[in-house]
Amino acid sequence: MSDSQNQPSQEDLQRVERLQTAYARMKEEMRKVIVGQDTVVDELFMALFCRGHCLLIGVPGLAKTLMISTLSDILNLSFNRIQFTPDLMPSDITGTEVIQQDKASGERVFKFLKGPVFANVILADETNRTPPKTQAAMLEAMQERHVTAGGQRHELEEPFFVLATQNPIEQEGTYPLPEAQLDRFMFMVKVDYPNLEEEREILRRTTEARDVTVESVLEASDIQELQAIVRRVPIADHVLDYALRLTRSTRLTTDSAPDWIKEWLAWGAGPRASQFLVLGAKARALLEGRFYVSADDIRAVAHPVLRHRLVTSFTAEAEGVTSDTVITRLLEECPPNQSEALNDGKLPGVISQ
Repeated sequence: MSDSQNQPSQEDLQRVERLQTAYARMKEEMRKVIVGQDTVVDELFMALFCRGHCLLIGVPGLAKTLMISTLSDILNLSFNRIQFTPDLMPSDITGTEVIQQDKASGERVFKFLKGPVFANVILADETNRTPPKTQAAMLEAMQERHVTAGGQRHELEEPFFVLATQNPIEQEGTYPLPEAQLDRFMFMVKVDYPNLEEEREILRRTTEARDVTVESVLEASDIQELQAIVRRVPIADHVLDYALRLTRSTRLTTDSAPDWIKEWLAWGAGPRASQFLVLGAKARALLEGRFYVSADDIRAVAHPVLRHRLVTSFTAEAEGVTSDTVITRLLEECPPNQSEALNDGKLPGVISQ
């Protein structure tokens, strides 16, 4: 891409300024309902502006559903919640064709009745409780942004944003999402317990008479416009190479992986991880009011992008090592400057000169 194409126009800079102002307002509106969870909210907005989807991990009762429905209200988007169960069929999600009689002509015709997936924001609750056939129908909607019924394609309305949750896989009656399906989610977002002060505030808010109304900040057209501008944010070659070093260092079959990675991982991240690292970093830069990407932006999105794309080995599990542990050490031993990493001797060279 030429320098002239990388240079932001005055209109782009004005949009970035408007986005930063709107983002501050969105967080204020979220705080009316949600206590804490600032990192979670940031990651949700970043994925939304990248046209990505999120998988939320956390114990029940952490207001995941409330957070997502509040998000749709702030963005003035339609919202549907789909509760996944073992008996849920694909047509229960996508919709089905029914025969209806035309009152004027008396002729019977097929009509497609849209399912709950036809909304801007979808909460796919406990996705791993439903069989693979239904998971595949949801995956098609996420990836292709359309559903197929009766041989006809039905496009989903943009913006389309899926936030899914999972049950712990050791529970009975669950169908763990395969790695290929997990890879379709841009972020895996960890929703943790609130701290003491946050939980005290939650108790105050939820045990007294209180009526809160949030205001919409952005329309669907505004979001689509911002989704387009994310991809126009320029990124320097050395920052792009840093994203590549992170992902390629996790692949056991290459010379890029250090010995401890080969011991702790059974499978590394694919090219989609590199793509989402860059896109997530671009969105983070915009939300902070910058029209350029830094290495800190890449590091900030490394955990949500990589944690569900790294499969730990039996050795790692025996030692209590998680994918987050691997990512944290990787960030420590893989500095943004490649020459620094080579001089340290911690990581082999990844980008050939």
